Amino acid sequence: MSNGSFADILFNPESRPCWEERIRISLDIARGILYLHEECETRIIHCDIKPQNILMDEHRCAKISDFGLAKLLMLDQTYTNTGIRGTRGYVAPEWHVNLPVTVKANVYSFGIVLLEIICCRRSVDRRLSENEAILQEWVYNCYAAGELNKLVGYEDVDTRTLDRMIKIGIWCIQDEPSMRPSMKNVLLMLDGTLDIPVPPCPNSF
Repeated sequence: MSNGSFADILFNPESRPCWEERIRISLDIARGILYLHEECETRIIHCDIKPQNILMDEHRCAKISDFGLAKLLMLDQTYTNTGIRGTRGYVAPEWHVNLPVTVKANVYSFGIVLLEIICCRRSVDRRLSENEAILQEWVYNCYAAGELNKLVGYEDVDTRTLDRMIKIGIWCIQDEPSMRPSMKNVLLMLDGTLDIPVPPCPNSF
């Protein structure tokens, strides 16, 4: 793709997308994952959703790539049992405890990516203070304290949209897969069609 990987754009201060573009790219990625889950002939658990595996075309539209770790589900299959796959920081908790893995593993990874998109930083950054090093913990603590402005610094963003995006991200990274929304509901929440209840704190915190 002509604009390389999304990671090259998102984590580079010189090419960082503006707020409106970040929302659009989030929708692009969500639509791509929804296609894998519900619209293609064989449902696919990608297993490695992360900015490095999202490529940007000439219009900076996001395309999901690198299906080397993907698992295909048969028509009557809702889960798979397999060894841990994916990249540290994006891997859903169920992979670590040998539980059956469903498409909700992709939802978890999308939640981490969404928080990275909102904050324009990596999910783990050891150069930061202990309170901020793990993105999802920092995001939830800021959300619980009503300090969402800390997540975007001095950037001028729509606070209602920011609140909605943060709540979606927190729902997506719930430890219990059944508590995570489907990608169809994620899309409805992203475009403001579906109301979003207050998310609980993910158990792993």
